[in-house]
Amino acid sequence: MAYIDLQNDLPGIRGPMAFSPETTKPLNELAEILLHSEDNTLSRGEREMIGTYVSSLNDCFFCQNVHGAIAQHYFQCSMSDIDAIKKDFSTAPISEKLKALLSIAGSVQKGGRHVTAEQISLAKERGATDREIHDTVLIAAAFCLFNRYVDGLNTWAPQDRQFYTDRAPMRAAEGYAASNPHR
Repeated sequence: MAYIDLQNDLPGIRGPMAFSPETTKPLNELAEILLHSEDNTLSRGEREMIGTYVSSLNDCFFCQNVHGAIAQHYFQCSMSDIDAIKKDFSTAPISEKLKALLSIAGSVQKGGRHVTAEQISLAKERGATDREIHDTVLIAAAFCLFNRYVDGLNTWAPQDRQFYTDRAPMRAAEGYAASNPHR
């Protein structure tokens, strides 16, 4: 049960978003720009994976499963593949560039000053652009905010991971800007 009366029984971030519509719009617009916009050289799957990884480090069950399912949808893989990336991305069958970006995201999750010049150099050596590094840092920082919003209010989350997998194609198609928390 949520710590406050959200006046709804919606799971995860959807509950507080329905409770506070004035903050929902800018949060969804930020998510849309970071995760769903076409104007990005990182794929939507890569961006969702960055958010998933940070959410797993933050132990946010709702966000890591929502965004993990969307990454799974984009990557056309299984949830066990997504779980393997979260557990040890360094051995996962993903690009070396994404591995370097996930390393940066993990450092941002600990605190911005944990990112090192060596991590940035490695990401660049592996093909990451300045924009991709920027977006990785911003996605990781935003997901720390989203995760703390969800868990700081003790919102509930469906435990059946199939719930997230079933909803992923809809969220992938619709994006976040026009997202209605009641759906």
